[in-house]
Amino acid sequence: MAAVLVCFLLLLEFAARGPGPAGAAKMKVVEEPNTFGLNNPFLPQTSRLQPKRDPSPVSGPGYLLRLSGKCFSLVESTYKYEFCPFHNVTQHEQTFRWNAYSGILGIWHEWEIANSSFVGMWMRDGDSCGSRSRQTKPCLRPQVELTCGKSDRLAQVSEPSTCVYSLTFETPLVCHPHALLVYPVLPEALQQRWDQLEQDLVEELITAQGHAKRLRALFEEAGYLRAPEDSDSAWQEGVSWGQVFETLESCSQAHKELSKEVKRLQTLLTQHGIPHAKAAGTSSSKHLGQAAPTHRPPAQLHGEPGLHGNTP
Repeated sequence: MAAVLVCFLLLLEFAARGPGPAGAAKMKVVEEPNTFGLNNPFLPQTSRLQPKRDPSPVSGPGYLLRLSGKCFSLVESTYKYEFCPFHNVTQHEQTFRWNAYSGILGIWHEWEIANSSFVGMWMRDGDSCGSRSRQTKPCLRPQVELTCGKSDRLAQVSEPSTCVYSLTFETPLVCHPHALLVYPVLPEALQQRWDQLEQDLVEELITAQGHAKRLRALFEEAGYLRAPEDSDSAWQEGVSWGQVFETLESCSQAHKELSKEVKRLQTLLTQHGIPHAKAAGTSSSKHLGQAAPTHRPPAQLHGEPGLHGNTP
């Protein structure tokens, strides 16, 4: 009891003395700001997210351009996703961990076009993820899929495979059944070129491969797709563009069709007096039994694979 009384008296004595001299050391308590995994506003901009490159130029239907400069967020589980159309997609971990993850999932690259329609926005070149970069391009699926909705909002985010993300963005801007068609938003000059391509394909002046190649060049000129030299190798992203045959039968069938096409092109070249070398291996394809190509009146060639200097 005496000891407790002594301690109490000592405390009263210290309290009566008041603050210590100016030169005495003081304890400083620093409270670190909790940012819930978002970019720390107390850090300079250069210390925040570091994109690998600038986004591609804004392109596509004019009525979607109003989305540029805006961002839409979605919180799922412990992560907050932010989609900024024509800019980037980011992910921020919403936890109290000191090293909460915050990174870039992809930077605006180009449109995904299929069946003459805009089907998705491809965001790529995100932060490193193992041996490759994060991106929003699952195989055989849209990247940032645009769907009809009552308001502009990021509706869903998933990760179908490691480091590859799929997003669904709802907007009333695409509710019209023709809202995502490519042809109506092209300049008139490119529409006319597309019309000519379709006519040439119908008249068999170009092959399906030549048609696809020239149509892609048209989309690149419109700014909807990036030229191949503007992109990193697709192989680095784990995407294979080569044709794969699952069976010997399918390979043999493709060989027959290719041999037939080679002979047709050789006949056209001969009709127009264009010298050409005999393709290697064509003689070995005679046993395939394909019919001789039908001769047609001379016509101008457009986009034939293997022809140099022929322009429409």
